[in-house]
Amino acid sequence: MENKKEMRKWLDDFNLNHPLVIAGPCSAETEDQVLKIAHELKDSKVSVFRAGIWKPRTRPGGFEGVGEIGLKWLQKAKKETGLLMGTEVATAAHCKLALEHDIDVLWVGARTTANPFAVQEIADTLKGTDKIVLVKNPVNPDLALWLGGVERLHMAGIEKLGVIHRGFSTYEKTKYRNIPEWQIAIELQNKFPDLPLIIDPSHITGDRKMIFEVTQEALDLNYDGMIIETHYDPDNAWSDAAQQVTPDALKQIIKDLTIRKTDDTTDQYTQKMTKLRANIDVLDANLLELLGKRMKVADEIGQVKKDANVAILQNNRWNEILGKMILEGEKKGLTEEFVLRMFKAIHQESIGHQEKIFNA
Repeated sequence: MENKKEMRKWLDDFNLNHPLVIAGPCSAETEDQVLKIAHELKDSKVSVFRAGIWKPRTRPGGFEGVGEIGLKWLQKAKKETGLLMGTEVATAAHCKLALEHDIDVLWVGARTTANPFAVQEIADTLKGTDKIVLVKNPVNPDLALWLGGVERLHMAGIEKLGVIHRGFSTYEKTKYRNIPEWQIAIELQNKFPDLPLIIDPSHITGDRKMIFEVTQEALDLNYDGMIIETHYDPDNAWSDAAQQVTPDALKQIIKDLTIRKTDDTTDQYTQKMTKLRANIDVLDANLLELLGKRMKVADEIGQVKKDANVAILQNNRWNEILGKMILEGEKKGLTEEFVLRMFKAIHQESIGHQEKIFNA
């Protein structure tokens, strides 16, 4: 699959002067609920109404969606409001039912994207469709797996494709429900700059108070749109209550978002950016030089350990370094999350160097 300008055509055809907005409840609960929310979003910047019909839960026993009857509610909402309708599909049966009910936008969920067999089944069922099909990132941080899902759909002759960034699962405790791992989405953008990229701040944050912050960060990174879970009574929603916002709150979020220019061609801007980027290039080169020197010291440490028959991993020393570096990082305006990631990567590289010494 190659990047082509035509990848954006379906999005350009909306003729929007703002990012694409997809919104609606996490789950379709009742016909009245679906219609009420759809009507409250009708006269807003929302282009696509979303509602979960089938809800794959992590563990059994919870609400797993109303099923096929909910598609009829979406049909009625479309007829009454004119909004396009969208929902998640996870199986061939879901796809067939969604097509039969003329659902406009389908997306492959994170758990499904992680399973190439399931994605292929969906691609085979949707082969040649003119519906918009979006692919959420897999639950694990694997860009190849994410792009592989898009490629399978592309090979099935589906032209209206896009991706949704909904964050990644982690065993670590963070402020996010699913950590963004922004660098993965940025790498995807670099490979396919014309593949529409949509942020899902609801699933990244799991907290309605953080929706604006994450959405703005995504727009600052040139994302093309957002998909935000919206419910008239979020606290009593049947699923994911904490991450849903009211229609009025959504409209305020959209109003408060700042849309950035993709570039500025003025001489003043260009001169300033050229100078600053040159400084960055020098600093990056210095960072690599320092890391190279650090690894040489790690090699020496490895040799000392080998000669003394001491294990490579020294947990007490590692925890001492982490605690110290987190405190030092805070003084320099670096987040704890960044410092942890950076030093874990450095530590892993150091272990690799020492293992080579041990095995030499």
